[in-house]
Amino acid sequence: MSPNGSSSKMTALMDSEIYQALKAGQQSALAILYDRYGKLVYGLALKILKHSQEAEDLTQEIFLALWRSDIYDPTRGSLSNFLTIMTRSRAIDKLRSYNTSVRFFERWSKIIPTETLTNTPFEQASVAERSQKIRQALAQLSTKQRQILEMLYYEGLSQSEIAQQLNIPLGTVKTRSRLGLLKLRQYLEDFMS
Repeated sequence: MSPNGSSSKMTALMDSEIYQALKAGQQSALAILYDRYGKLVYGLALKILKHSQEAEDLTQEIFLALWRSDIYDPTRGSLSNFLTIMTRSRAIDKLRSYNTSVRFFERWSKIIPTETLTNTPFEQASVAERSQKIRQALAQLSTKQRQILEMLYYEGLSQSEIAQQLNIPLGTVKTRSRLGLLKLRQYLEDFMS
């Protein structure tokens, strides 16, 4: 029997049967599940994240997780419900993570000196101290982490755009930005409070 014949027979199977075929190593099962539920996952991700590239990235993450691990239990409910819950949960996690980073940089930007002239020696000293702390914090980062954070927050690029510009995987951009933010937060935490 040809691979196409077995694939077309598989499309008539129930989700739980296709999932079992996926777990048994039949790669065509993932394509069938993606065809069935890719639009559902992407649509929900886009509705929550409001950014097409982020929704595409999350859709890929969801189906890779389905393929690589035993996270779905067919006895506990339908695959469509499972994918909906998983997509919603991970999208909200991404928003929370993004909002935490934005709040951190909003607080951080308040201590960055502006172009305005200060009137008193005390204000000048305060601006100089903040500038020095920020330079020291940025110096603690690796060149690659600093570059990605500058592209994210000063140039306003998305992580996907940075990955394209630097010709590196999106996961690498996400890891470097997360690690850089954690180091900055740790270093500047006492200073900002």
